[in-house]
Formats: sequence, structure tokens, C-alpha cells
Amino acid sequence: MTDRILSRSVEDYLKAIYGLCESGDAASTTAIAEALDIQPASVTGMVKRLAESGLLEHVPYRGVRLTKLGGREALRVLRRHRILETYLCERLGYAWDDVHSEAERLEHAASDELIEKMAAALEFPRHDPHGAPIPTVGGYIESTDVSTLADAMPGAHVRIRAVRDEDSADLRSMAAEGLVPGARVRVAESQHVAGSVEIRLGSEVRSRAVQGDLARQIYVVPDEG
Repeated sequence: MTDRILSRSVEDYLKAIYGLCESGDAASTTAIAEALDIQPASVTGMVKRLAESGLLEHVPYRGVRLTKLGGREALRVLRRHRILETYLCERLGYAWDDVHSEAERLEHAASDELIEKMAAALEFPRHDPHGAPIPTVGGYIESTDVSTLADAMPGAHVRIRAVRDEDSADLRSMAAEGLVPGARVRVAESQHVAGSVEIRLGSEVRSRAVQGDLARQIYVVPDEG
């Protein structure tokens, strides 16, 4: 692939569509509009242009997916974003609830050369501060389990693998509750509060209720320890 310069808008579309398709489903116009906080009518024209550029392909009656080329470009943006988040946290002292919006602004301006120097200074991290995998330069990204804490079965032992990073207030709530990547959680056998997930964190004896909206922002894997 020859190097290309994509506009900020195109990069935002590709990154959003990548996230929407991670579960295997195609991305609908409505979902893309919601992810980017724009009107569906605006999405239609851009989707057509991206498809004509070979970055998207239409899935009949379902929406769009990224082509191989579109996927590579999306992963380049994700790599920039997640390296920036990590650098801001580890080297500049940003709190994990502040770095997402800052990285959103910087990811379009930072050159690949700068990002790679940051990655080298960080000794090539594999995950960002929120636990999300960082794509490699070659376009490989570690597979992720899309199961959330809200999906966990009663009695399950799970480990927090990653959290969504878009909402600063949610991140502050997670940090205050100790619901951070690496934390071990046991889901209570009995759930008493409707709309919440009752858990025990680490070696805690008493259980606590995590609101359902927050639990859906927390990605977990089985805890084999």
C-alpha cells in the first residue's frame, strides 16, 4: 500500500466502524451516526465515498464493513490513539479518565514517526491504560473477548481485561470502586438489586452492587487463577 494522507473525518469514520464491527456484525448507518454523534444523512454520503475509495464494503441490508485496506488504516489510527494515551499516562502524569479526549485531539496530528518514538520510549507496550490491546506496526491486534461484566453468570470468577474509555465520569467511578484492568471479581450467586450486578472484588467479604450501565462498560475474561 502506498502511503496516503487521510482526513480527520475519514480517520474518525474508520475507527468508529472498526469498533462497531469488532463483534462480527456489520455497522449500520444509524450505529455509525450514533458513534460519531452526527446525523444519519451525513453518514450516507461519506460511506459512499469510503466505499468508492476501497475502504469499505457494503453488506446487503445490514450496513458496511471495512475492507482489508480500511482495516489497516483503522488500526493505524487506533495504534496512534492508544500509544498517545499510554504516553500521556505514564510519562506526563495524566489520569486515566483524562487521556481519551486528549488523545482524540492528538491522534490526527501526530506523525507515525513520533508515535514510534513514543512507543520505543515506553518499551513497546501491548495494552493502553484502559486495558485495550495496542495494534502492532504491522497491523496485528490481539483478539479481545467482548463479554462484559453485565453478561457474567452468577457465581462466575472473572478478571477485568479492559474498560471503555469514552466517558470520564464512568472511568472515575471505576477507579473509585477498584474496577480496573487486572482486578479479580466474583459475581454473586444471587442478584438482589434489579438492573445491577452484585459482585465481590478481590478478597472482599462483603458484596457490592455495580450499576448495569457501568457493568456494560467493563470487559471481562474467565479468571483461571
